[in-house]
Amino acid sequence: MLSAVNPIAKLAVCVAWLFAAMLVFDARFQVACILIPALALVTLGRVSPLRLLLLAIPFALFGFGFLTTSLLFHRESGFALQVAGEAPLRSPAFSAGLTLFLRALACGAISMVFALTTDPDRAVRALMTTLGLPARIGYSLFAVMQLVPDLAAEAQQMRLARAMKSGRPPRRVPGPIELFSLVVPLLAVAIRRAGRTAIAMEARGLSPTGPRTIMNAPGFGPCDWVFGLSAMAVLAALMLGVVLLPAA
Repeated sequence: MLSAVNPIAKLAVCVAWLFAAMLVFDARFQVACILIPALALVTLGRVSPLRLLLLAIPFALFGFGFLTTSLLFHRESGFALQVAGEAPLRSPAFSAGLTLFLRALACGAISMVFALTTDPDRAVRALMTTLGLPARIGYSLFAVMQLVPDLAAEAQQMRLARAMKSGRPPRRVPGPIELFSLVVPLLAVAIRRAGRTAIAMEARGLSPTGPRTIMNAPGFGPCDWVFGLSAMAVLAALMLGVVLLPAA
């Protein structure tokens, strides 16, 4: 269901939730900003809970840095301690660090709602038709979306060729030295593909000016309004609850 929502409506809702998660310094609000997007992804986006947990690991590590910094260097975070003094947890350093830790997870969960349920091609078309994204940037994004999978296949072929030349099987996970040695060949491949793409687009009459027809551009429907108004109503209710029910 979430994948059918217009990408612009989904982007506006996610930006509003991100701003709220960054502005409201309350652990309860951050927990709600984690659970509600995760529940929406599992029930409406049909995303596996295990996949969500794996994708949340980088955000958890990022938030753990805030937590340890707050515990070890709490004397330097006066503003956070002043705000956290009203939080349920009475330890100011731990409360401030925990809220920052939850904020990192909340921002990750909200970002995953857009990233996991939005087709990149559909999002670029919506940006071009609704928000007036310049054609040069839009078609450049289309070219990048086609180029990145090709680069991954080229890198795998290079690794296999080098392994056959050295007479040993390729490593399952390439090491730092092997990755660094692939940078220059892949850069050469990317430049050559980009040049061919530019020539092909110019040969088909692509120019920055002139009338242009964009096919399969997503429009706005009733489900987009229902999704947007429901998400903003839930966000308003959460913020009102934080104001009316201050931490004990």
